[in-house]
Amino acid sequence: MGHVTKILVANRGEIGVRVMRACRDLGIATVAVYSDCDRGAPHVRYADEAFHVGPSPPAESYLRIDRMVDVARRAGADAVHPGYGFLAENAQFAAACRDAGLTFIGPSPEAIALMGSKTAARQAAARAGAPVVPGTESPLPETLSEREVAAVAARVGYPLLVKAVAGGGGKGMRTVGGPEALSAAVRAARSEAGSAFGESAVYLERKLTGARHVEIQLLGDHHGTVIPFVERECSIQRRHQKVIEEAPSVAVDAALRHRMAAAAAAVARTVGYTNAGTIEFLLDDRGEFYFLEMNTRLQVEHPVTELVTGVDLVQWQIRIARGERIDLDAERCLAPHGHAIECRIYAEDPDAGFMPSPGRILCLRAPAGPGIRRDSGVEAGFDVPIFYDSMISKLLAWGEDRPQAIARLRRALSEYEVRGIKTTIPFFQWILENADFVHGQFDTAFLDHELARRAGRPFVATPDEAEDLAVMATAVRSFVRAAGAAAREGRAPGAGGWTLAARREALRR
Repeated sequence: MGHVTKILVANRGEIGVRVMRACRDLGIATVAVYSDCDRGAPHVRYADEAFHVGPSPPAESYLRIDRMVDVARRAGADAVHPGYGFLAENAQFAAACRDAGLTFIGPSPEAIALMGSKTAARQAAARAGAPVVPGTESPLPETLSEREVAAVAARVGYPLLVKAVAGGGGKGMRTVGGPEALSAAVRAARSEAGSAFGESAVYLERKLTGARHVEIQLLGDHHGTVIPFVERECSIQRRHQKVIEEAPSVAVDAALRHRMAAAAAAVARTVGYTNAGTIEFLLDDRGEFYFLEMNTRLQVEHPVTELVTGVDLVQWQIRIARGERIDLDAERCLAPHGHAIECRIYAEDPDAGFMPSPGRILCLRAPAGPGIRRDSGVEAGFDVPIFYDSMISKLLAWGEDRPQAIARLRRALSEYEVRGIKTTIPFFQWILENADFVHGQFDTAFLDHELARRAGRPFVATPDEAEDLAVMATAVRSFVRAAGAAAREGRAPGAGGWTLAARREALRR
């Protein structure tokens, strides 16, 4: 906490640009960092100053704590914003900034370390009175025999998850349906966790089937105020990785929202949390929720909260870091205005198992119009590197209600053109035509099940197939609208039939 006049943004890509825009709004100078392959990146050109921090691999550049602190000193920065990813949840980085006299725009190193351990976070949530998913309260000792691990698993109950104590993003996680698969899953999770996070500790957690992933955004200041926000629905996930987020959730009413918000705020107060953070819950089909974990940083999906509350979360991160009191209306933060949906657009080929698609962007035509927001760190002529996360932008749509937000997002995706690399735009167009998604009938297993049902069919259709899909989508939407109108008027919907050929010919006329 201290004077903030120049901020080093210890990140890259779209989040680097996003943080710098908030700084510019506040009249604060910015310092960018870049690796070899990012020398000409948009976040570098957007900043007031930029410094090279090493070769392209992140372990030699964006993950180097010593170089980040050194650049901050040389540039005369008095604060550091970590963004998300890289060093954002690294307690050692937060401590190094503090030791160097730099204001770290995030929680304390102690809070990061405590809530970064999933088992310690579960214990803290329990102390705060929040319901916790059944599981082990401490990591599985590596000295336990397979028989002893099996006995622990039997007490937790199947199906269960073997989960890494550290990290996130679905790494170090395995689903286990029964005892026969347990030992292999524990070994695999430990190995993956060790490679990804440098810590191989795992624990067991009951897998709640049919559950939704719903989270509560928080802001906490240094004067004891904690403000929770309207929930975000994050159940559309591929292999435990979020791909679509929205606010509010169709499964949460005002009463449940206030209960979840109160539980989240209690957890934050219990650990003395400051700045931005998120409490993640699992919500079952009975309306019961359970603490899952806490993210001690800004979330990728923070813009959906901004769109339905009008609060600039990044600006508030900075304001809190320089000692200001939060003066937001707590009730308004829990009363969403309209509906917002976000798609994470990746440089991946959905028709090749979502393999990364690095390379040069030859042409980029960005969507626009009412209700559309695009947070991006790329542009035409930019080379998407192989070294980092492949997300190139976040596309968001706001509407007065969920149907309008979906309609605007469909329109924006149809306008979005990226040539030179493959992207997941066709994948999102497919999701938005799914009837269960449109009606809000999904859980965390929904997307993986729907992908399995596709059985490898391509997302990028031939021209004739694309036309047929467009015709069928138009017909489905027309029927849904007609059925809704009939229901409101108390009559049965018409049963008028149609053929694909006839409807295609009618649209062509």
